[in-house]
Amino acid sequence: MTNSISFARGQCKHGAARTAFRLSVLALAWAGAGALAASAYAADVPSAPPKSEINASVGTGAKFVPPPESAIPNDEFGKMVKLGRDIMLDTPKYAKAYVGNTLSCVQCHTDAGRMAGSAPLWAAYVSYPAYRSKNKKVNTYEERLQGCFMYSQNGKAPPLGSRTLIALQSYSYWMAKGLPVDEKVAGRGYPNLPDPVQAPDYVRGQKVYEAKCIVCHTANGEGQYVNGETVFPPLWGAKSFNWGAGMGSYKNAAKFIYANMPYGMSYSLTPQEAWDVAYFMDAHERPQDPRWQGTVAATRAKFHDSKFSLYGTEVNGKLLGAIGAPKAR
Repeated sequence: MTNSISFARGQCKHGAARTAFRLSVLALAWAGAGALAASAYAADVPSAPPKSEINASVGTGAKFVPPPESAIPNDEFGKMVKLGRDIMLDTPKYAKAYVGNTLSCVQCHTDAGRMAGSAPLWAAYVSYPAYRSKNKKVNTYEERLQGCFMYSQNGKAPPLGSRTLIALQSYSYWMAKGLPVDEKVAGRGYPNLPDPVQAPDYVRGQKVYEAKCIVCHTANGEGQYVNGETVFPPLWGAKSFNWGAGMGSYKNAAKFIYANMPYGMSYSLTPQEAWDVAYFMDAHERPQDPRWQGTVAATRAKFHDSKFSLYGTEVNGKLLGAIGAPKAR
């Protein structure tokens, strides 16, 4: 199992030097190939509403700010909080037994799970227990975390009460201190995104990807690695999230992309670009949904019966999800 060092540590001191290096690489890339690719597709992108109108519609201004890392107590509880933070930043290293790919939690929960509008852990913590239509039952926070390992990490669920879940719960609790218990807390999840002007499209999405994403995630979506560590995460393929993950809904993916990508350039894409590139990303094969029902059709009918899921649909002559049963974990 390779270690995974997040491309999205944000202000976390552990990734400061690495983040600076990546941003310098991005700057050079954008000055060259990225800029040329961007001009190639610009004419095909539908016009966007004014920026102020978009920002108002997605509600980006959450007021809550979690405490700084320097405030983590220097005691036994603080040690568990720090372990939770470390699991967030390098999940394959600190939760190796439960991870089946090269992703880390922080790649969908940026700035070590602190960033409002990027599914912050502090907002999730005060929103549970809650009913989830995904598994049709009331979930505790620990059960919600288990799902992340099963789907986004393409691994297996840590046992309830395990050190891994206690650490993540401790870190979330510590960040959420002072927040009311409120499932509608500002900053939770990803911001809402205006409906696309045009139906999301593979070809337009490919053009956006080639102009804005390929520099980091490569032409085949496999991401980039240095000395066995993930520098930029894979977006599809065997090392990415599986079909059961939240990002397997291109609506969820579009909201995340719009608010957080390209890295260091939040809200630089138009809503239409975010929808298109999310569709393109999800139109590629990835590991099987662990809830596999024996056939693609049966699995889609039970778990993917949504216009925002491409699982079980045909794209470019290939049936997505037709890769057989999931690997045992």
